[in-house]
Amino acid sequence: MSEPIIDPSHRTAEDGAPTPIHCLHEAELAAFVEARPSFVKGFVTLEGFKAKAGQVLVLPTPQGAVDRVLLGLGERPDASVFRALPGQLPAGDFRLAATPDGLDPTQVALAFALGAYRFDRYRKRGAEEPRRLVAPEGADLAEVRALAHACALARDMVNTPANDMGPLQIETIAREIAEQYGAAFAVVVGDDLLAANYPAVHAVGRAAVPARAPRMIEITWGDPSHPRLAIVGKGVVFDTGGLDIKPSAGMRLMKKDMGGAAHALALGRMVMAAGLPVALTVLVPAVENAIAGDAMRPGDVLDTRAGLTVEVGNTDAEGRLILADALARAAELEPVLTIDMATLTGAARVALGPQVIPFYTPDDDLALEIEAGARAAVDPVWRLPLWDGYREAIESDIADLKNDPDAWAQAGSVTAALFLQRFAPTTGSWVHFDIFAWNPKGRPGHSSGGEAQVIRGLYAMLKARFGGEGRA
Repeated sequence: MSEPIIDPSHRTAEDGAPTPIHCLHEAELAAFVEARPSFVKGFVTLEGFKAKAGQVLVLPTPQGAVDRVLLGLGERPDASVFRALPGQLPAGDFRLAATPDGLDPTQVALAFALGAYRFDRYRKRGAEEPRRLVAPEGADLAEVRALAHACALARDMVNTPANDMGPLQIETIAREIAEQYGAAFAVVVGDDLLAANYPAVHAVGRAAVPARAPRMIEITWGDPSHPRLAIVGKGVVFDTGGLDIKPSAGMRLMKKDMGGAAHALALGRMVMAAGLPVALTVLVPAVENAIAGDAMRPGDVLDTRAGLTVEVGNTDAEGRLILADALARAAELEPVLTIDMATLTGAARVALGPQVIPFYTPDDDLALEIEAGARAAVDPVWRLPLWDGYREAIESDIADLKNDPDAWAQAGSVTAALFLQRFAPTTGSWVHFDIFAWNPKGRPGHSSGGEAQVIRGLYAMLKARFGGEGRA
């Protein structure tokens, strides 16, 4: 991505003066306007600018050039209002006239950077002129860039169509991240998954063509004496539904079914860039749920790495199968904390929609830490219950478990989480996020398409939990 945040120490007189942005609460607008030339008051009134949260107004000079910008803060602002800026500014460089009281300049700069994201890989027309913000005084530029680039990576991966984002491409991205931060990298591909005891990953991905063979990706980083953190992400690069084939409308956005993998790699990159004192393992099972003569069938019984057997009631409930093997691998490492992320169920969207992400954990203290990190990062989540009453819905008559819950339970996101819990590590805490990774409707600062969810809040939680000396 282009650099939307400018280091003020690198600017010269030849760069020209950046345009000032005045950040105003609703109650401050009248006094601001009264202190300006008379035509400004008329222009503000004409444009209906009332300094509501996220409102942006570009003020011209009498000659029609850009003079300054007004940003509405509303009554109780948070840094997320700055995401709305880039999409409403003309090309050029800008600076804050003053950082609003009570807002963290690092979070302000990060919000601007997140709002500047554009996915233009496939557009043949020339690139747009950039909108850039001079970093506010006190902003941690290294942190802003690390988090913004990680979020852009996740969004780019989700936005990229499946013909250009297969299991091999995910492996390549993971390998590049590992090399960048000096991490160990391992991958098991194709039929070797059986010998390495990843039978469920193999079963889900074996119907794909050889060039898109399933694989298990593992990144290991950090001092082994530090607490072990495991991050797991579902990497289904395209989900046809398998033999229980999806209708065309349901298949249209399945390029994003590897959103969990994209988020796991992005969060892992944040942890490594910050040099957090953890022993990190990132686990990504990457598969295509294709249809061919070798595809798994409804009624098949699969082995898993954990030794449990699973009856396949529906081949379109494949994400939990590959996560079962990945979580079993995580359990072998005895982590103090395991985080898994997956675009797992439509039921999660029925419950909370596309913008609020449900999470599941039996650890009440961890839930409070996650909620605190989410609030600090303005990265919305909501805890849902691992309801014991629904556990019998995933019991099978002929195997240990089944991947499609009984219809009476109805709570599809909850029963999916209960299934994953059977494979999750028990040596420490575990949390599952049923993410969406997508904005179905664009809004200021949130372009339609791939979205990075929960990882900024999780990064804030991990920093608070593990601390450390800062960036490596």
